[in-house]
Amino acid sequence: MRLAETVTFGGSGLDRAAALRSDAGQIAQLLATGQVLPLWRGKPLVQQPDAAGLVELAWVAAGSPVLTGAKPPVFLGMDDGVARFAQDISDWQPEDAVAGEQVVFIDPNRQCHPALPDRYGFEDLRGVMAQLTPRAAELAATARAILQWHASHGFCASCGVASDVINAGWQRSCPACKAQHFPRTDPVVIMLVQRGNRLLLGRSAPWPEGMYSLLAGFVEPGETLEAAVRREVFEETGVTVGAVHYLASQPWPFPASLMFGCIAEATSDAITLDPAELEDALWVTREELVAVLAGQHPKIKPGRKGAIAHFLMRNWLADRLD
Repeated sequence: MRLAETVTFGGSGLDRAAALRSDAGQIAQLLATGQVLPLWRGKPLVQQPDAAGLVELAWVAAGSPVLTGAKPPVFLGMDDGVARFAQDISDWQPEDAVAGEQVVFIDPNRQCHPALPDRYGFEDLRGVMAQLTPRAAELAATARAILQWHASHGFCASCGVASDVINAGWQRSCPACKAQHFPRTDPVVIMLVQRGNRLLLGRSAPWPEGMYSLLAGFVEPGETLEAAVRREVFEETGVTVGAVHYLASQPWPFPASLMFGCIAEATSDAITLDPAELEDALWVTREELVAVLAGQHPKIKPGRKGAIAHFLMRNWLADRLD
């Protein structure tokens, strides 16, 4: 698919400068002159939208009071000559600390730090992702994913001892058994299941009322992408699938997935729902999907702009999947 990397969080050409990660001295120098993106409980610091509705990430210097008590910095790469880092400040307690907790789908709350102007705030990346430039989106997604990995992998999986952050944040090392741990990414298939003029959509119970999207599921050990597509579709809806082709991928840092977008040819129509997986599933025609994406369908509401599902459906309608 020629438009594959135009998906949100897609490749913006960021120079990750991986060769610098093992040079602690060089990283320290870059940190002293570079910029840091603070994240609070997974939410990046952003500026209020401009007149055109675009959102910019908010960067601070390494010595900023915002970073007091922050976790170790992670080197994201070189952005047009500027060294970019990210730090987790989740231990900070804002006055509205309860806000944002136990949110099922997307957190609409905005937290402001007293050391910063009011135009800066921590916001859910899912809420602003479609308003970021490609470079800002890649930086924010990378930062969120790697910091979440550190937050959930602080102890050695082999012996249980607290591990140390090394390689500018891209590795953890166990001081006891010497095991080395690296960031993980979970492969997920998400698929345009088509049959003639129709597309198969599903709905998960926790989603906002009326929202439907493409079917998706995790790839299991020892499984190809094609086999995962066929298995997931059949498990969730009872629909059988024949030919499967890869289209595009999207890093999805909620918390650490890589979405593999595929198109699949259904070989059956009847839907037998697995209620443990989906609340509902249905077939929609191209004409109905036009109304869905325009927000004019009487029953079905569109998914989030910026998600690969929305990207694939829009390009399916425009016949741009080549």
